[in-house]
Amino acid sequence: MKRPTIADIAQRAGVSKVAVSYALNGQPGVSEATRARILAIATEIGWRPNSAARALNGAKARTIGLALRRPARTLGMEPFFMELISGIEDALSMHSYALMLQVARDHAEEIELYRRWWGEGRIDGAILVDLHADDPRIPVVQSLHMPAVTIGHPSVSGSLPAVWSDDGAAIRETVQYLAALGHRHVARVAGLPKLAHTAIRDRAFAAVCQAAGVKEWTIEHTDYSGEQGARATRRLITSPHRPTAIVFDNDIMAVAGLSVAQELDMSVPGELSIVAWDDSPLSQVVRPALTALSRDIPAYGMNAARTLMAVIAGERTEHFEDVAPHLTPRASTGPAPTRQDMSL
Repeated sequence: MKRPTIADIAQRAGVSKVAVSYALNGQPGVSEATRARILAIATEIGWRPNSAARALNGAKARTIGLALRRPARTLGMEPFFMELISGIEDALSMHSYALMLQVARDHAEEIELYRRWWGEGRIDGAILVDLHADDPRIPVVQSLHMPAVTIGHPSVSGSLPAVWSDDGAAIRETVQYLAALGHRHVARVAGLPKLAHTAIRDRAFAAVCQAAGVKEWTIEHTDYSGEQGARATRRLITSPHRPTAIVFDNDIMAVAGLSVAQELDMSVPGELSIVAWDDSPLSQVVRPALTALSRDIPAYGMNAARTLMAVIAGERTEHFEDVAPHLTPRASTGPAPTRQDMSL
């Protein structure tokens, strides 16, 4: 079945395509009776305006863009992005907007997407994620004069409005909690080192470990996948000076790390405490259930979409600080083991 066209409406109404165009666009040139008849036929046959054609005429595309530079296999398993997208979609649906989502291999490909989407009138704006320090996307988006917001710290967002939360505060709460349980050797299995939020977490982790009396700390960077999370965990807990607690930068890696500990017959939390960043059902169904940094990720996505809609509408917008993640203790954390426990 082909899409209904203006020609189909004109044939049914017995008028010219020009008359149909006038009627559908609210322009003078047709009688009110003819306009009503044309509108009724358009509704009956399910005609909708072509978004590409409307964009060429200066109308809004009623679509925003989101490009993700993560492997598709990783995205399918990572609850964070699925929840973030669900929040974005919820906010957009209130304005009858759609989301154009595409995976890009690198920054160059992502930048080309923005140039094409914006140049062809396919989107009215975009949400940028996974910011880097000196991110090459920022100046390009600014030069295009394309409405955009970033999900990331304002220090790396340039002149674009940022939607962000305080990762440093979440790290402080976590390390202070582990220190209060007696842990003096804490490791962190982190994400990609080039990401701005990873660097912020790295700095906060080192600073709070020093302040909290944690004598040894280690950071292992990964690509966020379960495979690399498992390898990093195996390296850490088979080393001569293994940590008594590990903080993982996402729930996928935390679950993989728990599996490695159980594979090596290590008691959790008796010999090793585990904390996952970003709570999810996955963190709660494993045994023991994982202590996690919890936040409302769909609300995070909704706030990003709402901020972008305000930018598109020409409203003055400021950076939006979302609620920082908070620690939810569960069975995977406990008092630090004694030297005797660790030697068993």
